[in-house]
Amino acid sequence: MSKSVITVSRIDLERIEALLERLPAAEAGKLEALRAELDRAEVVEPAAMPAHVVTMNSTVAFEDEDNGERLTLTLVYPNAAGASGTVSILAPVGSALLGLARGQQIDWPMPDGRKRRLKVLEITYQPEASGHLHR
Repeated sequence: MSKSVITVSRIDLERIEALLERLPAAEAGKLEALRAELDRAEVVEPAAMPAHVVTMNSTVAFEDEDNGERLTLTLVYPNAAGASGTVSILAPVGSALLGLARGQQIDWPMPDGRKRRLKVLEITYQPEASGHLHR
């Protein structure tokens, strides 16, 4: 199954690529899926980013399709990760979030090996849509 092409802002792409270049080889090797996503991405200027697409520093509301539980996460760079409600772009679910649009789903691997199917309900904050183009 081919994955759909994601939309990424030029600034996010430049920052993520710079981040990947600074990682130790062992860590960078685990991020091939993220690199592949970025290689396939449609790159747009921040001002042209559609408001329904997840970008860096976006806050996203999800629903767990199995149990109806709602959760909210903010996609951040690693230096901001660790705070409650944040997920790093370098975490598997963070990589999967980038470029998702409202209504799309991701499978989130849980520590016990199960997967949660999460659906994007809304993007409650997107920097580009809020005029924060260079955050």
